[in-house]
Amino acid sequence: MNESSGKDGKEGPSLAEQVGARAARKLKAQRNSTQGIWFGLGMMGLVGWSVAVPTLLGAALGLWLDSHYPGSHSWTLALLVGGLVLGCFNAWHWLSREDRAIHEEQEDKDA
Repeated sequence: MNESSGKDGKEGPSLAEQVGARAARKLKAQRNSTQGIWFGLGMMGLVGWSVAVPTLLGAALGLWLDSHYPGSHSWTLALLVGGLVLGCFNAWHWLSREDRAIHEEQEDKDA
């Protein structure tokens, strides 16, 4: 009985290889647990600032435009929402780049 063959007949990693790879990842995570905590806190700060700064800048610019060029629409509200959207895209960009770097590093160490 072959443990590594799937339904389609393709060969995959054996059970021992899968268990070994998982154990190695778990040991690596335990060794780097303090780095992971600081990394997580740093990412929370990065995400917070990358959303807050464009939002506040949009609100400030909107207040200035409303005081100098009053109109029927509120520049403050429009630019506040625009800054928030820009900040969310900025945070998404940073998080996706860090996630990609983590996965590439893990693949390099596993290979």
